[in-house]
Amino acid sequence: MGRAYQNRKESMAKTAGAKTKVYSKYGREIYVVAKSGGTDPSCNLSLRRLIDSAKKDQVPTHVIERALEKANGAGGEDYATARYEGFGPGGCMVIVDCLTDNSTRSFNDVRLCFTKSGSKLGGPGSVAHMFDHQAVFVFKGDDEDAILEILMMADVDVTDIEAEDGMITVLAPNTEFFKIKTALTDAAPDIEFEVEDIAYEPQTLTTVSGDDAAAFEKFLDALNDCDDVQKVYHNAELED
Repeated sequence: MGRAYQNRKESMAKTAGAKTKVYSKYGREIYVVAKSGGTDPSCNLSLRRLIDSAKKDQVPTHVIERALEKANGAGGEDYATARYEGFGPGGCMVIVDCLTDNSTRSFNDVRLCFTKSGSKLGGPGSVAHMFDHQAVFVFKGDDEDAILEILMMADVDVTDIEAEDGMITVLAPNTEFFKIKTALTDAAPDIEFEVEDIAYEPQTLTTVSGDDAAAFEKFLDALNDCDDVQKVYHNAELED
């Protein structure tokens, strides 16, 4: 499961588009989270996680600071969340999360991506029930029993731990994110996380190959090029 998660992250990273678009997505999300929960990361844990993620993805400091300053000001844009679900090339399941100030535009843009790739846009809840909202950590190591003991001592509710190819993947309910990070960094202060994220992890995977795999890559490209799309989750396992 862990290796499949890394593969999906790599796939999404390859289709994320220009760096400026990635910066824009982070800037918008930081603004929304700071506007709703406050601009102090020590009090707003969602903001702290988001800023850490932005830094890991090499988002410049000035982009983060500008979003926080904007959230501190009066007025500003009024963004709303929007989620679209459906089936992509090869029958894989897809969740598309957006932040938008124009829901009609977002819906039309996302629908066009589905239509052009021969995919099917479904209704709310059509595939989300097949994903679990998980905290995901990936880091170097091979002793999953030792990691499990550390997390059990910290009273963490772990969903799964897997060691593969010199990497350990920890999955847990999303509410356990900071307990996991604190426990692991306390036990190993020099630990470096390849992935530290809260994501929607599929319960099953769908193999997508041949022409469908090529179509899926183009489908992801199109979605990530939409200004309002923040994140795309899927259960595709691409086969060369």
